[in-house]
Amino acid sequence: MSEVETPLYRVAVRALCAFTARGGDLDLRFTPSPTAQEGIAGHGVVAARRGESYEREITLEGQFESLLVRGRADGFDAEANRLEEVKTYRGDLEHQPENHRRLHWAQAKVYGALMCQTRGLPHIELALVYFDVTSQRETVISETFEAATLAAFLSEQCRAFHAWAAQELAHRQARETWLAQLAFPHDTFRHGQRALAESVYKAVSTGRALMAQAPTGIGKTLGTLFPMLKAMPGQQLDRLCFLTSRTTGRQLALDALTTLGASVPATPLRTLELIARDKACENPHLACHGESCPLASGFYDRLPAARQAAVEAGFLDHTTLRRVALAHEVCPYYLGQEMARWSDMLIGDVNYWFDASAMLYALSVEQQWQVGLMVDEAHNLVERGRGMYSAEMDQTRFLTMRRQAPPMLKKPLDRVARRWRELNAEVFDDHHDSDYQVLETPPGRLMDALARAVSAINDHMVEQPVGLDSALLEFYFDALAMARVYELFDEHFLCDLTRIPGRTGRVASRLCLRNVVPGPLLAPRFAATRSSVLFSATLSPAHYYRDLLGLPGETPWLEMASPFASDQLELHIDAHISTRYRDRAASLVPIAELVAAQYRQRPGNYLAFFSSFDYLEQVVATLRDRAPELPLHVQSRRMSEEARRDFLNRFGEQSGMIGFAVLGGIFGEGIDLPGERLIGAFIATLGLPQVNAVNEQMKARMAALFGDGYRYTYLYPGMTRVIQAAGRVIRTQEDRGVIHLIDDRFGRPEIRTLLPGWWSRS
Repeated sequence: MSEVETPLYRVAVRALCAFTARGGDLDLRFTPSPTAQEGIAGHGVVAARRGESYEREITLEGQFESLLVRGRADGFDAEANRLEEVKTYRGDLEHQPENHRRLHWAQAKVYGALMCQTRGLPHIELALVYFDVTSQRETVISETFEAATLAAFLSEQCRAFHAWAAQELAHRQARETWLAQLAFPHDTFRHGQRALAESVYKAVSTGRALMAQAPTGIGKTLGTLFPMLKAMPGQQLDRLCFLTSRTTGRQLALDALTTLGASVPATPLRTLELIARDKACENPHLACHGESCPLASGFYDRLPAARQAAVEAGFLDHTTLRRVALAHEVCPYYLGQEMARWSDMLIGDVNYWFDASAMLYALSVEQQWQVGLMVDEAHNLVERGRGMYSAEMDQTRFLTMRRQAPPMLKKPLDRVARRWRELNAEVFDDHHDSDYQVLETPPGRLMDALARAVSAINDHMVEQPVGLDSALLEFYFDALAMARVYELFDEHFLCDLTRIPGRTGRVASRLCLRNVVPGPLLAPRFAATRSSVLFSATLSPAHYYRDLLGLPGETPWLEMASPFASDQLELHIDAHISTRYRDRAASLVPIAELVAAQYRQRPGNYLAFFSSFDYLEQVVATLRDRAPELPLHVQSRRMSEEARRDFLNRFGEQSGMIGFAVLGGIFGEGIDLPGERLIGAFIATLGLPQVNAVNEQMKARMAALFGDGYRYTYLYPGMTRVIQAAGRVIRTQEDRGVIHLIDDRFGRPEIRTLLPGWWSRS
């Protein structure tokens, strides 16, 4: 075929070499890699040390038959005729696995071949520059190659990849043909579902973000997935990512894709469910390298066959992926990481795109993908985002671990202990009466000591054939997280120190780098997509979520019409009762009487939500005293998965029971009890976060940033919890139910405006 007739398959240099040049064991001992910021800084240091003739980040590309290979070489010195591939690292370079070095040389050789081809060079010096981010020292390994030798090497890699590329081109064509035929799988759209689907399609087509407040019952998952899939060919989308904070959300997406696939037989769409490492690991007691885990031994040698079997399977939910992996004796988790490169639809937790080290985001940037992003239950992204960019360390745990640590780590850990003691003395000697202090900036000397301890532990890990002690490993990951957040720290964070009781009578503390506003860190992740669609039943007020999530100010916010009629819900605002802390003792009997009267009037299944376990237990005791005949079931403080299932299973179609739960907890959202399984809810609180020193500092910071500290810190998050909990009652168009909102503040107009418009008033 001529060049015109043959479509080009574009492949990045890193992706090409990762496919063709990796072999041997999976080995995570020479880890972790430096953070993105450390890597960028390291590359900058290396470049700054070079002469005036040094060029940075040279874009290169070349064609081999139907392959277009492209990438950016790190640096080229024209006077020395030397091309550099810079790799940042931490630890002892002597312990770098041989297959890592082989991969690095492959990348350098491909860049060298492209450079010789682009600039007509007869030969070139290639240099691997290893830069230690801790010591700032370089180790350079170099060799001179003839252009013909490098061209032959590039041809060899391209030939090894060619069959896969041809398969991928055929897959893309088949996928787009199938998508063109894809029809909505039901005869009609649900009420509000068509408007949602049209809005999503328009957002993707115009390359904009969209916020959609879409109530339960309209089919949000299908109403979002279908238009995204239909937009893939026209907008040249490479991947779709469906992200959620809950396992149930992943399953809903998988179910929706199964339904869509049934409408057009023989779907070529490749779907991958991404599972957390701790849930996917087959051998959690073994370390991730070939000397310890049999599924890591020879992983890259067996990967090609496993990868081919996985693409042939197509629909890779957790069960299917595990079956394929074990059939080829490779690690299921890392097979999933590999298949993220080759799947069309990726379903997983929000951390895969938004976390500091998010795998899908990094892949998208590396591969220059056009991505359509969907975020389910997007109201959770505020707290999840804060958690991703916060870090905490407990000094008492550190001191316990330090006593058991290996001798070779004594010096760096002693330095950490000394710096921490100095910090406590500096902070608490001046504030004898306060156990909580906000620091203007993170403690630099302690941060430096933690970084050095991480480097020492990394060296120790490389030398050990078995895993680390769990306490030492916990400290290691906590210190890494602290270092990453330290790099990001600005006015959107708080640094606080909390005094805690020490065993020896000395002052001990808990240090936290606390993200308050994740928006500036999430904004680049939204910007990296063709379109981001955020949807939830509770996504208002719009300005609150735009501000905290970093969405563009012009991002459209739409409220989909509810499929439910107001006569399905009997709403009572019980404003004669105050649930404020000071009034709780007086509220116990009125609440107990209200709950008992409602149950006697209409027996069935109810959920009653309270602001804390203490409050809940006081109401339960009062109700048992005044109405002992009522069947009660109470959420315990620490419920196992089995206990959670048992709690929900008690809500049967034929049963009658009042379940008591904490608002904002595991039963406040994400559970589905349709029909007679739940006919009512009592919500005895505004759901406001607890007033404490931390939240008051967050309130002050919110006021400084947005001018509305109380609403941003307390009211809006609280009302989201209330509406989510109340949303458990009406799940289908056949449901009928009752909600009691118990607090005098629910009677205020500014509170009522935050309630869904379709709710009736009694």
